[in-house]
Amino acid sequence: MDLYTGVRWLNGMKQLCLNSWPRWLSHPVLHVVVAVFAVLSVTAIGQEEPSAGQNSAQQRKTYQNMTPDQRAAATRAFLGLGPEPNKAAAARGAPLFQQNCAFCHGQNAHGVTAPSLITSDEVLSDDHGERLTPFLKAGRPDKGMPAFATMSDEQLNDIAEFLHLQVEDVANRGTYHVLNIVVGNPVQGETYVKARCMKCHTAETFAHIGSSFGSPDQLQRGWIWPASSENSKLAISATVKQPGGATLTGRVKVINDFRITVVDSAGQTHVINRGPGIEVEINDPLADHQEMIQTLTNNDMHNVTAYLATLK
Repeated sequence: MDLYTGVRWLNGMKQLCLNSWPRWLSHPVLHVVVAVFAVLSVTAIGQEEPSAGQNSAQQRKTYQNMTPDQRAAATRAFLGLGPEPNKAAAARGAPLFQQNCAFCHGQNAHGVTAPSLITSDEVLSDDHGERLTPFLKAGRPDKGMPAFATMSDEQLNDIAEFLHLQVEDVANRGTYHVLNIVVGNPVQGETYVKARCMKCHTAETFAHIGSSFGSPDQLQRGWIWPASSENSKLAISATVKQPGGATLTGRVKVINDFRITVVDSAGQTHVINRGPGIEVEINDPLADHQEMIQTLTNNDMHNVTAYLATLK
């Protein structure tokens, strides 16, 4: 199954989930499906052919390399979660909810003696209080929910935004923010780089690296294990010597004990069965990184990240 076929299949699954939204929203499986949807959909978009005059490397923007706000927006749009909650209004609504609703519905609206509001049809069918505000004002006295007729529409709207933010926190895994990881010693990080990295790299390699990534966690991932999918120079290549002296060199696409698939400089794919007389020489530009990871300590990792973050 190719990527686009997979995305179409997952889109069908997404619709199935959305059609039974209240039941699926709180299920742990949805969190996995959300991540798969977002990663594959953004990856597929990134692999579209660039329009004239555009650089394909600039056009490609993977889900992993997005900022947290970009990830949240992409996931929200893909899942059809509706408008982004008004965080300022939600902050005003939080204490109002705690005072008037939390004793039944819980501090974060996940339910206590009354049901969770995260999967409530009333909440999920509302965007910015247009349905929830009159609903809260009228209440459901027949089911034990009091009317909040004395509260202003503005206060009830703030409570609605607070509830939408709780739904967003549960459903949209793209909102996850990595805490500050620039906690190391930059001087010790510079010492590590000079001792371990300069045999392969030059000072130009690290120039402005601190501003080349969207966030410190992306910087840390980037220097520990550079993404070969975004830099063809980091791709694993192989030279295959065949009986009779024929030699084939190209980028490795698949390799196992039985065969190797390489793509040559002309873009042609070659599948070669590994057997007697076949010699395979592998060139992995990230081999030194693999060796480094075996001995890299947490302190070294944080120190180097702190140092590289200063190279703006």
